[in-house]
Amino acid sequence: MWDRPLACHVTGRRPVPQSVLLVALSSWVRIAAAVGVCALLTASAFGQRGGPQPPTGVAANGYADRNDIVWKPVSVAGLQGYNVYRSESESGPFTKLNTSPLTDAGHSDPTDEGGPRYYYYATALVDGDESPASNIVSALYNGLSDDELLDLVQRETLRYFWDYGHPTSGMAREGYGFGHSSDTVTAGGTGMGLMTIVVGAQRGFVTREDAALRVATILTFLDENVERYHGAWAHHYNGFTGATIPFAGYQDNGGDLVETAFLVEGILTVRQYFDDPNDFVESYIRDKATTMWEGVEWDWYRRYPNSDILYWHWSPDYGWAMNHQIRGFNEAMIVYLLAVASPTHPMPPESYHEGWAGPSSYVNGNEYYGYPLWVGPPWGGPLFWTHYSHLGFDPRYKRDIYADYSANFRNISLINRAHCIENPNGFAGYSPLVWGLTASFNPWGYAAHSPTYDNGTITPTAAISAMPYAPEESLATLRHFYDVYGAQLLGPYGFYDAFNLEVNWFAPGYVAIDEGTIVPMIENYRTGLCWKLFMSNPEIRPMMTAIQMFFDVDFEYDGDIDAADFAVFANCLSGPDETTVPDGCTPAQFAGSDLDDDDDVDLRDAAIFQELFAP
Repeated sequence: MWDRPLACHVTGRRPVPQSVLLVALSSWVRIAAAVGVCALLTASAFGQRGGPQPPTGVAANGYADRNDIVWKPVSVAGLQGYNVYRSESESGPFTKLNTSPLTDAGHSDPTDEGGPRYYYYATALVDGDESPASNIVSALYNGLSDDELLDLVQRETLRYFWDYGHPTSGMAREGYGFGHSSDTVTAGGTGMGLMTIVVGAQRGFVTREDAALRVATILTFLDENVERYHGAWAHHYNGFTGATIPFAGYQDNGGDLVETAFLVEGILTVRQYFDDPNDFVESYIRDKATTMWEGVEWDWYRRYPNSDILYWHWSPDYGWAMNHQIRGFNEAMIVYLLAVASPTHPMPPESYHEGWAGPSSYVNGNEYYGYPLWVGPPWGGPLFWTHYSHLGFDPRYKRDIYADYSANFRNISLINRAHCIENPNGFAGYSPLVWGLTASFNPWGYAAHSPTYDNGTITPTAAISAMPYAPEESLATLRHFYDVYGAQLLGPYGFYDAFNLEVNWFAPGYVAIDEGTIVPMIENYRTGLCWKLFMSNPEIRPMMTAIQMFFDVDFEYDGDIDAADFAVFANCLSGPDETTVPDGCTPAQFAGSDLDDDDDVDLRDAAIFQELFAP
């Protein structure tokens, strides 16, 4: 029998897709729905079942000095708060921790490092009545600080690209454990792998010398051993012979401009990292990277003369038969940024607006779960759309006429998380600590999971790679994945691709493009390394000016941050928690100067300004 509440359509919420609903429902529920009693079956927090219902989505994390317990907020009239109970044994006895009802859907229980494993449950108080106990969860600090845990995850994930990299080409293999040929290598995944190797060298996981040799091997293979298609690379190659392998059907046997952009993002990053003028290998990398970057004929992929729209694929045998335009909003923003930035085959700046941002669906303007979404589809889409183009291109402290993309990506991440907390389809395991919907394998195949296409599959890279946008939420989920599901979710190269607790399924392997965002995005959270390297390429800032994407503190909108901008910023500088706009500073200037988005302009903002300042 169906053992979780039926997710019926409720006014103001999205209905469950019919395909998902009908697969899951037993015959008696279908009959009930047909006669109109679905509303009676909908789980409510109070009243329909003879008393308040317990909180759902309860989960816990252990830290050195505390255990954090969280749950899905209960939404019901008369809610007075929550109680949390603790025991040293799952069988009890349990003792209430709070003296008065908790008003937030979470509680921190102070503990001593090395203490016992504690067990917890929560209840809801509604109109003087206490609900039954929630499910019992437990927490025990694993002994790893946040930095130690991040080191571990980065080091283990690097091994996919370092230890499992193709032995001939050095490139990233497409996948592991899903039946891919071990000779199938991927262009886009290799671009992510290049950035991962840079982080590995910077953190000392591999030596700089060994990293340089591996990068040189990869670039040489891509430049001298594979066929390029008007400068673009194919999606897949044979890592031993260099032969093109069709990806999306037999007609996809030529250039893939999106995969090319992900690869070039990595190529430009290694060009900036390996900067020793006296080292032969590092000089070789810089020269080779420049030649490869300048050889991409971005403007040729517009298909039609003078068109502002780029096309994804071209084949020497089938021409434009794939007929796939590259238009936003999705993972491919970096294509237009690089195409406009190209020093040899540029697209006009107008293509960013008419091609990439041209569709009427690009701008959103609605709120979801209370989070405004300026750009993107309803409910934000899969999270990889906020990752792939921004392993290198830093969305912080800048905006175009459509959005502040850093704020937009933070809200897409939080919408994704809020959907999993709300859990309208009632999938097992979802909680404030178990979230993250993006493209990955699932028990039935492969899909781009999102709030509008959710089958219960959680993909670790989704929440982990959101760390620069939602650090507190992402770090907590990373720790929860490691502590609670590590025995099943961790393998030879870090976290496996995905898991689905509804059917107790854990993926048997890895995919390069899911692995490939983890290390760079964790590092962008920690030090901003990949962002700083990519953004330091001399072609990037002129491109931003050309498409009218300006830094928040470029008060003159002239494409640089100079002494005049510093003078404005200095007039807005006040102090911590001082939200009053100082004399000589306008509200708009004050908002632009608040670079860390904490509603004041203080020395933390000044430190960020100094990084951006170019006198």
